[in-house]
Amino acid sequence: MCNQAFVDAMAMKSLVVEDMKVTALKESAFVKPLSLEFRQNGKRRKWDMIKVHDSVTIIIFNITRQKLICVKQFRPAVYFSSIPEDDRKSGIIDTTKYPPSIGITLEFCAGIVDKNKSLAETAREEVLEECGYDVPVERFEKFKTARAGVSTEGTRSNFFYVEVTDDMKVNQGGGLVDEGEVIEVVELSISDAQQYVEAVDNISPAGFSFGLVWFLMKKGTKTP
Repeated sequence: MCNQAFVDAMAMKSLVVEDMKVTALKESAFVKPLSLEFRQNGKRRKWDMIKVHDSVTIIIFNITRQKLICVKQFRPAVYFSSIPEDDRKSGIIDTTKYPPSIGITLEFCAGIVDKNKSLAETAREEVLEECGYDVPVERFEKFKTARAGVSTEGTRSNFFYVEVTDDMKVNQGGGLVDEGEVIEVVELSISDAQQYVEAVDNISPAGFSFGLVWFLMKKGTKTP
């Protein structure tokens, strides 16, 4: 299975979304809209952008069972953009007409860089919180830094790879409940990953497809 069918086959049992409305952004600890005004080749220009945190993304491979460890979660922005314009003009979203499943994405473990910690330490913390694996920080292999959302953000996406074993699993993961995170862990076989990469359409972020391709090229063919 792949694409949305793959995600739908593993419904998020703990997810309930209701009473949704659209409001203007007044203040946020995570995003800040800005405009840059400048002269380019003698012509005045204005460019709208969003200031956000850099991030870490971690490709986790369980070598005990030969599975990629991924996560799925409800992404409000994906959900909102999946609803026809006419049905969101009022600012009230009908969550019975449009089920939360249209906003569920399949991703790698990831998080923002917003603490006074190294990138590897941040990656380790996210793996423990989201997926439940307690992994020594020295096992994290940073293999790429890329720019995200170059038209609106330009922040750094830092990619890591780490191999885990079953005995490193110390809890069920799921994210920080007190911060409202609802995350479910998903395991993909190498065959699942290949099918997902070959699919024409899915609702995962671009970095997920990039990470799958990197893994299949660099690591997947070397596994037993």
